[in-house]
Amino acid sequence: MPAIISLFVAVTLSLLVTRIASEALTLTGLSRQSARFQARSAFTGSGFTTQESEGVVNHPVRRRIIMWLMFLGNAGIVTVISSVVLTFVTTARSEQWILRLLLLFLGLALLSLIIRHRGFNRYLNRLVRWALRSWTNLDVRDYANLLHLKGEYRVMELQVNSSDWLANKQLHQLRLKAEGIMVLGIQRQDKTYIGAPNGSTYIRPLDLLILYGRKTALLELDSRRDDLTGEIAHEKAVRIQKYIMQEQAEQDVTSSESLSSH
Repeated sequence: MPAIISLFVAVTLSLLVTRIASEALTLTGLSRQSARFQARSAFTGSGFTTQESEGVVNHPVRRRIIMWLMFLGNAGIVTVISSVVLTFVTTARSEQWILRLLLLFLGLALLSLIIRHRGFNRYLNRLVRWALRSWTNLDVRDYANLLHLKGEYRVMELQVNSSDWLANKQLHQLRLKAEGIMVLGIQRQDKTYIGAPNGSTYIRPLDLLILYGRKTALLELDSRRDDLTGEIAHEKAVRIQKYIMQEQAEQDVTSSESLSSH
């Protein structure tokens, strides 16, 4: 009986470890389905090679989670195997074999029902997520992967000074979208955060802007001053963006024609 209990404890702990790891991976930006797959794969040592796996390995926080999973997984599997062997090898009489097999199957069936219960899963997910947010610092998302940042495109912070071209204007006056730049958020000096600001939002001195766009365009915007040269630079940036959009449109047409020909 002690061996069977130790088996159930090992299986329960294994399931709990993978659930915690799944939630931790979710906090780093992975989808819930991908996080569960990667956690179970690492814990069981399956070693599936996928594009998602490469994203996990290249992310420092995810890599640390996977390393702990691999370590605990090896220890857990050894414990389970040793418990099963101990249970059946130390028992000689057939009636005890049957009884222990019955207890083993009933216990695993009960554990499976509990794990699949939606209410239990919902409560456990909330508890694990609360614990991870309270006692760890895992909210480190791989924004480059989430936004599919490739080539020259970047997410960049820009501090607004009083002499900048951006200062003391509304977003619709700046026409940053015409330059191929998107304002994802604004951090005010008083720590107020404005997410997905609209056109009527004012840009104030000392604001911290979170911008998305081409690196060269973002760097040029950061050096732009509130004078005639700033307006000239803005118009030039708009023309460059129009040229880029035209090139992209021509590439799309060419690609569509190539696909239709096949």
